Amino acid sequence: MTLNQLGDGTYGSVVLGQNIDTGEKVAIKRMKRKYYSWDEAMNLREVKSLKKLNHANLIKLREVIRENDTLYFVFEYMKENLYQLMRSQSKFFPEQSIRNILYQILQGLAFMHRHGFFHRDMKPENLLCCGPELVKIADFGLARETRSRPPYTDYVSTRWYRAPEVLLHSINYNTPIDLWAVGCIMAELYTFRPLFPGTSEIDQIFKICSVLGTPDKKEWFEGYQLASAMSFKFPQFKRLVLNTVVPNASRDGIHLMELLLSWNPIRRPSAQSALRQPYFQVGQLRLSQDVGEVSYTKIGQQKRQPVQLMKSQISLLQSNSNKQLKYEKQWETLANKPVGNKEKTWYDNDADAMVLSKKKLSAKQHYLSVARYVTGRASNFQAAENESMSKSMRNDTFPSVSKMSYGQRDKNKNGKRNGKNEWTSKYLE
Repeated sequence: MTLNQLGDGTYGSVVLGQNIDTGEKVAIKRMKRKYYSWDEAMNLREVKSLKKLNHANLIKLREVIRENDTLYFVFEYMKENLYQLMRSQSKFFPEQSIRNILYQILQGLAFMHRHGFFHRDMKPENLLCCGPELVKIADFGLARETRSRPPYTDYVSTRWYRAPEVLLHSINYNTPIDLWAVGCIMAELYTFRPLFPGTSEIDQIFKICSVLGTPDKKEWFEGYQLASAMSFKFPQFKRLVLNTVVPNASRDGIHLMELLLSWNPIRRPSAQSALRQPYFQVGQLRLSQDVGEVSYTKIGQQKRQPVQLMKSQISLLQSNSNKQLKYEKQWETLANKPVGNKEKTWYDNDADAMVLSKKKLSAKQHYLSVARYVTGRASNFQAAENESMSKSMRNDTFPSVSKMSYGQRDKNKNGKRNGKNEWTSKYLE
């Protein structure tokens, strides 16, 4: 039975339903177009992709029903979408919540891309959630297979989250357009306002240039070729320091955003490599100073890490205290020498070595020690940084979240503010 309407879109409407036998709630999507055969229905991209994709961070398709030439999709029910979750907040998300949300989004995208699909319509409204703890990617109506041959349509994705190559009408785009959208969503999670709220395709490029600066022709020659084919000239802007636009993001968060928001799609990391960025390396101290437990990572995995990540980790260690650096060096010595070796080790006495060598980790301790990301934990330097940021935000730097958050999305978008037409006064107020 149907309970109430949840939403209405271009291709279909969604209602909340309940299974009479089990009482389970589901979301039922009713397609507006008529389908006169099952073959026609099964050839839909949304059906093709969801039949092949089964992941904890991708919405599950329970049933497909065709009745009187009308097609219905029965999905698992989620409480709200990410846009609604942001609107319901009275204060900004803590960074560990944002990290958790992004981790789940990237996990779902990595699975999609690995299995030959890209989404093409990533936006907060298409990310369903039950609070910040559980997020799932939904609405695969525009999904395409990565192996399918171009040309693709040049109109995909909602404008605010559309990658620059698509704005310039490229027909050879691929998975990096999803990563650009994730970068835009990441900034929005920190500020509760869209990063590039363009009113048209040209205005969208203008807003991107005003934040990221005019693209370098050497860095993205293909972009200039696309612009030339449209008789379009990039506006001239200097690049802004991104932490002035997203002030409550940590240094690692800013670094990840800069990578995701690269002009050249080739320079954007894949979803899988984005998950290996320092932003997600939380709770990864190899030797815990507080508990005295040994937590370890496989040396072989460290050697396979990207050079850029290794450099970032080294710089992170240098910024820590001398005491922390001593523990890191001590671990390297331990990792390269068996405890039972008769050669001299860094332990103070043989008793300590015997206790440490015989200690067995529980299953949970072992998981936490080797996992690349642990939800909700923050390292000391990030905790201090977050605390100082939250103090600065308690004074009226950002007045009222409810007032400043989505005013431009819900009210008229003529761009006028204090009698000015210039959008930068509105955006960087």
